[in-house]
Amino acid sequence: MVLKIILFLVALGLLALSSLTVVRVPVAVNWKLTLVAGEFGYWLAGVALLLAAMIWTSRGAAPWWGFAGVMVCALAIGLFCKPVVEASLIAGNLPWRLSAAFGTVPMASEPFSIAALFAGKPPVVPVTTHAYAPGLALDFRRPGPSAQAVPCVIVIHGGGWDSGDRNELTFFNDWLVGRGYAVASIDYRLAPKFPWPAQRDDVAAAMAWLKSHAEELGIDPHRLVLFGRSAGGQIASAVGYTAHDPDVCGVISLYAPQDMPFVWSISREDDALNSLNLMRQYLGGAPDDSRAERYRTASAQLNIDESTPPTLLIHGTLDTLVWRRHSERLAAALAAAGRPHVFVELPWAAHAFEYNLGGPSGQLTRYAVEWFLAAVTANSEAR
Repeated sequence: MVLKIILFLVALGLLALSSLTVVRVPVAVNWKLTLVAGEFGYWLAGVALLLAAMIWTSRGAAPWWGFAGVMVCALAIGLFCKPVVEASLIAGNLPWRLSAAFGTVPMASEPFSIAALFAGKPPVVPVTTHAYAPGLALDFRRPGPSAQAVPCVIVIHGGGWDSGDRNELTFFNDWLVGRGYAVASIDYRLAPKFPWPAQRDDVAAAMAWLKSHAEELGIDPHRLVLFGRSAGGQIASAVGYTAHDPDVCGVISLYAPQDMPFVWSISREDDALNSLNLMRQYLGGAPDDSRAERYRTASAQLNIDESTPPTLLIHGTLDTLVWRRHSERLAAALAAAGRPHVFVELPWAAHAFEYNLGGPSGQLTRYAVEWFLAAVTANSEAR
């Protein structure tokens, strides 16, 4: 009887975890559980199937108990598999959306496949570290020796503006190099010691350093793409939209805030990040007259014009750290201004959804990023 109770409790636990592919995790619960459920759930579906078999074979003279346990496991299996089904549906029209926005490019892979769910991480790429400004470094990765200068992706890390470093998700940088791009992952000065616009100035300094060393690095200084996650996504888009630099041929912003007055208006002390504190650290306080310019320059959405570069936005519906409405609102503003963009919304996903490159979000992200980079760097080269 004890074994039956334990098995049933485990089944209920799996069902609770699988429900995070449908509902947002409560603030009091670690948001990374949503990442586990959404991006590794297809593995957990196998665990639930095995558990169902164990419950059924141990039912003994209580078939109702076995039936109840199997039903709980079946529900968990269905919810764990939900992201796989939804990813396949999104994959159906993703090439059309990317082509309509950025132009057609040849792609060697599909947006999503079952086989790719079980793929491993890419090979590790050699790294060289360089000081691009006093006290600031970047890690540089590049494809193998070639006579041709390659585009460079400048990766800006997340961390709520007060933490994080250039070592964030380095395997994604390795994957980018495998697709033919150089990658410069940069550190920048952190709040609260260094509020905005210090981060903008650091990215500008990194771009200037890369351009001045383009020949020795083997990169094309006229084909730069800014790529950021979360806080880094805000920095990437804000810099890309305000620098008016023709060498920035695209911006990729994942699960990031884009309109800082709006961010302040919805921030609370008791949310998952204590957002009001982060905003005070980063921008100095509320968006009053004394900080109006600081808020404006930090907001990509408030700086859209005819020079705004092509933009790729990806966000999870269930993100409890950064509301997907931030990307949705920026996408609407870009559409109103007639600027090329695509917003990919992932209904099951939370923050950091690309952590599993082979998972449902990881596959769609890789496909969209690869298409975007090929299109915007080719267009820039043609100009």
